[in-house]
Amino acid sequence: MPTELNDLFTFPIVQAPMAGGASCPQLAAGVLEGGGLAFLAAGYKTPEAMYEEIRQLRAVTDRPFGVNLFMPQPPSPPDPAQIEAYAEQLAGEAEWYGTALGDAEAGTDDAFDAKVAILLDEPVALVSFTFGCPKAAVLDAFARAGTYTVVTVTNVVEARRAQAAGADAVCVQGVEAGGHQGGFRNDPRDDYVGRGLLTLLAEVLEAVDVPVIAAGGLMRGGQIAAVLSAGAAAAQLGTAFLVCPESGANALHKRAVTGGVFTRTELTRAFSGRPARGLVNRFVREHGPYAPAAYPQVHHLTSPLRAAAARVGDPQGMALWAGQGYRLARELPAAELVEVLARELADALSGTTKPTGDASGGLL
Repeated sequence: MPTELNDLFTFPIVQAPMAGGASCPQLAAGVLEGGGLAFLAAGYKTPEAMYEEIRQLRAVTDRPFGVNLFMPQPPSPPDPAQIEAYAEQLAGEAEWYGTALGDAEAGTDDAFDAKVAILLDEPVALVSFTFGCPKAAVLDAFARAGTYTVVTVTNVVEARRAQAAGADAVCVQGVEAGGHQGGFRNDPRDDYVGRGLLTLLAEVLEAVDVPVIAAGGLMRGGQIAAVLSAGAAAAQLGTAFLVCPESGANALHKRAVTGGVFTRTELTRAFSGRPARGLVNRFVREHGPYAPAAYPQVHHLTSPLRAAAARVGDPQGMALWAGQGYRLARELPAAELVEVLARELADALSGTTKPTGDASGGLL
């Protein structure tokens, strides 16, 4: 197994783990072929489904890749009455789409222990963690298995905790990023205080000694050059890969990102109960202001609604995760996109072209 982060890739370009289907084996294989580092997303999957995707990817490549896990959440919501009230508000959505609401109490641990057991028995090169930091014993077990570990962080306190627990690296996620903010807490008091990537990157680099992966606002090679020049070891991109033909994202989601109907993104709890950046559609406008800070209870509650909206072809009821720079997305095959980004990166670092855009773009 690789022992250093730069042993895992040819180019310091990381395809983000996008839960919900986008980060499928086909997308990962394309990124790996191009020389980047790819992740499979185990979040919301059963342990068996996670293992099957690992098996499929290993069947087509021997390159190192990563798997992302969601950390277990508190077993009880902070206020059950808030979830009941939100369910009442969503009753009209259920009637409209002809489906029942999901079971808010469907589980809070995402089968974390079972997934860890599989990954220790059949090690992959890298495992990353979102929504918290594992105990030191878990990180130690992965170290003994030869697996490199990364913890997603959104502030300096989280970065220091991850280093103290024994993580090999941290993934610093700026507020520009699409999809869920991967911080340790789900507290409304933390809303609207997120740091932009370049500021957060500088703060974390001064606070910890482990390698740092930069995520959020990265859609072009020039932006990757900017975070590498600032001290990052690699750059992680999600929205940039979301619209690749190999991506498992719903076709309606891809068209929403590349089309002109949706004009902005914002952070919302409407679909999951955790802050997540997506395109602003009807569902976000009507329900976002009222969604409680209850994850994954709200995720379970709205899951049938999102699925029904997708079945009937209605993007206004779907979670259209996307970062701030979604307009810069390019519909290129994954391997080709990695190669294009690598050329842009090389040009920017050599000074032959000006960096494209800035670090306020978007990352899923």
